[in-house]
Amino acid sequence: MRKFRWLATIVAAGVGALTLVACLGSGAWSGTWTSVFPVESDELVSTGRNSYFILEPGYTLVLAGGGAQLTITVLNETKKVDGVETRVVEERETKGGQLIEVARNYFAISKRTGDVFYFGEDVDMYKDGKIANHDGTWLSGVGGAKFGLIMPGRALVNARYFQEVAPKVAMDRATIVSVTETVKTPAGEFTNCLKVEETTPLQRFVTEYKYYAPGIGMVQDGSMRLVKVGRAEGPGKSRLTREGGGHR
Repeated sequence: MRKFRWLATIVAAGVGALTLVACLGSGAWSGTWTSVFPVESDELVSTGRNSYFILEPGYTLVLAGGGAQLTITVLNETKKVDGVETRVVEERETKGGQLIEVARNYFAISKRTGDVFYFGEDVDMYKDGKIANHDGTWLSGVGGAKFGLIMPGRALVNARYFQEVAPKVAMDRATIVSVTETVKTPAGEFTNCLKVEETTPLQRFVTEYKYYAPGIGMVQDGSMRLVKVGRAEGPGKSRLTREGGGHR
């Protein structure tokens, strides 16, 4: 996931076991953010959706702003991470037309609750058209890292939870601020949006906001706003067909 990348370091090698315990609201807490989540291994699947997060192959969002563009594509690929079959979601970011980052994120969704869990990412950071490093890479079960919650199936205002639990590498955490936001984007105006405040204990005094529209997914990430939403037309195709839009 793109955020606080300048602090990240590569996860050290070493494999641990997946810990399947506690749930949001009744789980273990780190400070005031839930950091351990209650799931059974057989309830997690690689395809599905909840109100704000879609894990269906081909689904694509394009956000742009401030000279940057972020393309998020749910790939027709899965990867086994920490014993769980996860869906691969690619994030491709450019700045001034130059590729700066490609991340392959790994998610799984609970059939029982609709919660979407984040199992890590493989990151390629680019400079002058070449891979410069893999900063921010982490995987649940490796180097003490454990999966986090990226989007709860039921969004509750003031809920706090870790999205990533990879010590010294990625410790992003989220607070649900509102579920009634209106967001205007080039792709349309979206109502009843979820607003998420993101921070990290790895760097104090840094806060970012993301907005998610029901039935669409992320419509704003910082200064970037949704410009296209839809499905890729086929394998390897980047062209989109319009699937949804906002309410004007």
